[in-house]
This record gives sequence, structure tokens and C-alpha cells, in this order.
Amino acid sequence: MIKKEQGIIDAHHHIWRMDRTPWLNGPPVSRIFGDYAPLRRDYSIAEYAEDARSNGVTKSVYIQVNVAPGDEVWEAQWAGEQGHQEGLVQAVVSFADLASPDVGDVLDRQLACSPVRGVRQQLHWHSNPAYRFAKTPDGMLRPEWQRGLRELVRRGLHFELQVFQSQYAHALALIDANPDVTFVLLHAGMPESLSGEAGAEWARGLSSFAVRPNVVTKISGLGTFTRSCNVEEWRPIVECAVDTFGPARCLFGSNFPIEKVWTSYAAQIAVARTALSRYSADEQLAVLHDTAARLYRI
Repeated sequence: MIKKEQGIIDAHHHIWRMDRTPWLNGPPVSRIFGDYAPLRRDYSIAEYAEDARSNGVTKSVYIQVNVAPGDEVWEAQWAGEQGHQEGLVQAVVSFADLASPDVGDVLDRQLACSPVRGVRQQLHWHSNPAYRFAKTPDGMLRPEWQRGLRELVRRGLHFELQVFQSQYAHALALIDANPDVTFVLLHAGMPESLSGEAGAEWARGLSSFAVRPNVVTKISGLGTFTRSCNVEEWRPIVECAVDTFGPARCLFGSNFPIEKVWTSYAAQIAVARTALSRYSADEQLAVLHDTAARLYRI
């Protein structure tokens, strides 16, 4: 059980202002998480705190939300300032275009005004346009992009890696080329299906990531493809991730408010706890608190 004074660290959540978040505006388009009409509004730190704190969350990590180009320094500062109002957002994962020649300057400006611990630049590419974010599946292997990755190392930052199974080989090549970078594999590797060969391929992929000691994985976003939250769907993913990486290399994230479209925060915490129930109290503590505390230095 989580001790009251420690609480849960939610290592992956968002807040946003609709007027600073272009993808929430304009005509709706097909997206990976389905109908997002309920998200097309402000999601404030006060609402997030109401969702999370009553369910045992005492610290949290803000993850970038793709604000308007040029607003990435404002976003990092704003998220930290908003979190301070509720005693949350002790760490920020910002956006920076690692292929940009001025990435170092952007990172320095973010670090000067916000508790930035890492960077997420979404790299996931899919043959289905509704699931696609990056322009190509292997952009992370471009020399100019990897030069930007070195700027993270110089500043003690890690990289949050979001890729589909079809990109695992590219991602592993990136990791092998940068053994001194800590990578956080997001959403347990984004398994689209656990059945048949797709599920077996995902499990083999997790094993390939886990043998690289500079990779940890985040148990988050598990309702992305099913758009639901239940023990039957979550338990096999959670147990495979924890058994493969070990509890000290796994951490929990709510992915709120995205997941709020199909579940409540209370239901998600209950499902996560049940999915972790066969592990010892110390192992559960690692996933729900300790790994995030160490990674984000909070």
C-alpha cells in the first residue's frame, strides 16, 4: 500500500488552455483517441487537482500538449506556475524540436523558468492517418535530430519516446546509438492489440527495450485504442510491463484528461491498483511513486 505521506505520483497528465492549443480548435478530425468533443474546452489545474487529489495523488508531472509553434517556452513556464497554485506539477516534460538549430536556446529558456526534467517530441507514425503524428517513421535517426538529442544530455534531461510497434526497430537503433540518454517508453509501447501475433510482437518488443538499461516504461494511456478502462484489458499489459522491466523501471501516468473521455480518475486508480495486486507492497510503491520520484527528481 502507498503510505499517506508519499501518495501517488501521476507521471503523465496534461492541463491546457483551449485558446493556446491549436489542435483543440477548428473542424474536428480523426484522431487516435476517437471523438474528442468533450476535450474541446479548457482543462484547468483546479479541475485536474479535483480529479487526482481525492484519489491519492500528491505530486504530478505535466506533459506537453502541442501548443502553437513558438509557444513552447510559454507552455513550460505556464504549466509550472499553474501547478504551484495547487501544489502539483513538480516536474515538466516540455516540447522542443530536436531537429531545430536553436534547440539548445529553447531548452535553456525553458529550464530558466520551469522545473523541466525531460522532453517529448512525438515521433509516432502509423499507416493509418488517424493514428499518425510524425511525418516519417524513422525521423529520429536523422543526424540533425540526434544532434538535438545530445543537447538534452548536456542539460541532464531525458527523452520521452512515443512510438508504435512498427517503429520499434528504429527506436532501438536510436537507443543503441545514445546509451547515455535515459529514454522513457511511453504508454507501455502503445500496444494496439494483445491478441495473436500482434500481442506476441509487442511483448517481444518490450523485452528488447528492457534489455537496454537506459530505458524505463510508463504505464499510461492504456485506454487509447479500446477507449475503455477495465481490469481485463489493463492487467495483461501492466503485468507484462512490470515483469519485463521490473517495478523499479516502471511508473504510472493517468494521461488525463484524454482518458477522462471514457473513464473517471477514481476508476482508473482502482483498475491500476487491481492490475498491480499480485506484486508486493514495495513493488507497487515503486510503480506508483518511487520510480517517478527518482526519474523526475521530485
